[in-house]
Amino acid sequence: MPEQPAGTEPVTPAHAVDGGTRGRLTRGNKALLAGFFLFLVVVVVGSLVHLPYAVMSPGPTENTLGASADGGKPIIAVSGLPTYPTDGALRFTTVRVEGGPGYPVNVWDVLQAWVDPSRDVLPVDRVFDPQVSKEQVAEENAIQMEGSQEEATAVALRALGKKVPTHVAIAGITDGSKAKGLLAVGDRLERIGGEPITSTQQVRDVLQRTKPGDPVSLTVTRQGKPRTVQVPTISGQEGRTALGVLLGLTHDFPAKIAVDAGSIGGPSAGLMFSLGIYDKLTPGPLAGGNQIAGTGTIDEQGAVGPIGGIRQKLAGARADGAQYFLAPAGNCDEVVGHEPDGLSVFKVGTFDQARTAVEDIAKHQTQSLPRC
Repeated sequence: MPEQPAGTEPVTPAHAVDGGTRGRLTRGNKALLAGFFLFLVVVVVGSLVHLPYAVMSPGPTENTLGASADGGKPIIAVSGLPTYPTDGALRFTTVRVEGGPGYPVNVWDVLQAWVDPSRDVLPVDRVFDPQVSKEQVAEENAIQMEGSQEEATAVALRALGKKVPTHVAIAGITDGSKAKGLLAVGDRLERIGGEPITSTQQVRDVLQRTKPGDPVSLTVTRQGKPRTVQVPTISGQEGRTALGVLLGLTHDFPAKIAVDAGSIGGPSAGLMFSLGIYDKLTPGPLAGGNQIAGTGTIDEQGAVGPIGGIRQKLAGARADGAQYFLAPAGNCDEVVGHEPDGLSVFKVGTFDQARTAVEDIAKHQTQSLPRC
């Protein structure tokens, strides 16, 4: 065999073959690479395509007897009345909603929700008004939360025999209202014309005596001082005469009771707030050391109203360790068949029924409690 030139490595036939095919792709590799790029395209497109759906998922729960997860402050703080030690938990429940104004969902969000039995996918216009912005949604949720806290406080104090006068107040002013500069958030509405106002429904009824666009005379109390203003009306839903304001209720409380729910909004924690306030103001722990969750709006008369997302709230409550759940009677048709294992669900229609249920749970006497 001839010698190799000095300074060179021997080259065998095998090495020569490898060098000749280096950098080439086989058909199998080409197919694999094409599939990979196709997968990337599908992932990117799926992430960019927004769908007109809202996804409802279980959210966290908060113990009304404890501290807020947002800032560590007590959720319920009382001054001006004696308070008593509590035990256990009275949890309000939440729902995480994606897909509303400013928070669209993509293909993958919807597909993941469809295969998760604890989540629901709904047309977005069934959950949100398509005409509102995310700022308006946040404002309305905050107003509803504040209203639920007011009414929960009133219900709890009245259950203790306290007198709590109620007033109709301006809770917000819409963009299309002509009341801007004439009315202010917090104004207490005393009269329309010469008629005293005692309820929000009465406001709506009295306004219908006026044609949309015509002014009405309103007497309000602002910072303790009465004033009368002429406010032009507008055409509201279904052509009804409206002021373009959000109405709420304020009260004269015999003590200062502050409720801090952090960034959570909406009205559905009202029932659990009322039970938490009542527990703190009465001797003996109402929950008796048990982990109790629940949901439901509360009104002036102590009636418990239905809410959305009951299935997600049941799942969230169980995930956070609740053993018992108070569900509004109006939600029972959605509860049946969706109770998580280990969670006993009782239906309630009033504050008194809910208080009785908690007392019976504390005594381990739940056999006679109504269920969905």
